[in-house]
Amino acid sequence: MRIPRSTLLAGVLTSVLLGGTAHAAAAPAYKPVLTDNPVYKTGELDLGTCEEEQAAPGDLQDVKKYLTGVLDCLNEAWAPKIRKAGFTFSKPSFQVISKLGAKTGCGRFPAGAQALYCTRNNKITYWVSPDFLRNPDDLRLMAVLAHEYGHHIQQLTGMLNAGTEYNGKNTRRVLDESRRYELQAECLGAAFIGDVWHSLGRSHDDWYYLVRNNGSGSFLSVFGLKAPGEETHGDGADVGYWLERGYAQESAGSCNTWKAAKSKVS
Repeated sequence: MRIPRSTLLAGVLTSVLLGGTAHAAAAPAYKPVLTDNPVYKTGELDLGTCEEEQAAPGDLQDVKKYLTGVLDCLNEAWAPKIRKAGFTFSKPSFQVISKLGAKTGCGRFPAGAQALYCTRNNKITYWVSPDFLRNPDDLRLMAVLAHEYGHHIQQLTGMLNAGTEYNGKNTRRVLDESRRYELQAECLGAAFIGDVWHSLGRSHDDWYYLVRNNGSGSFLSVFGLKAPGEETHGDGADVGYWLERGYAQESAGSCNTWKAAKSKVS
């Protein structure tokens, strides 16, 4: 069965979920839109400041206000870079949900996901889980949104359309691509966090915790299947590597996973 490659992203690609668990062999060659995208040459993000709204534990509206504020910062930070690269910038649509099963444009929001980016309508759907509702000061709240915004950047710059469609026989390649897409989104999110870090007033312990605990990583269940995290997202060491790289260099150019050795996307 041929499954469209560009229908659903929630940290995991639908095609990968149906593709088995084989490990990637030697990294294949990828299209120039992935390996030499103009966005890589746009330099450091220069927003510098993103004031976090204070959200009270247990207050969904406060958390929604916080996330909307972060999204505003993401739009402001990335819009000049997308335009500088020669692409048309548009904001993603956004919804916050407190219960699973909401409509996303790519089906119902699935159990097992924290957030989801739908390429059909360029929409981020963010589930505020009970854990986040209790702990709205968790840096992961920002990191998950920044990661999904990374998929929006991939969409705006033509990268998502360059992926391979799963055909039942190309599992290794699709899994390799999934890790490169996901690790790139993680890195792009980290580039934003690094750019605005000194305005957040946070302890570096928040960042170190994120790096040590697989960043924004989450699992996605679709059609009753659970996504294997490392095979689709990369292992913990690689997640940490791309997080630190994006955070330190604050640019899309630091996030070219498509030219990386397979040892960095394993």
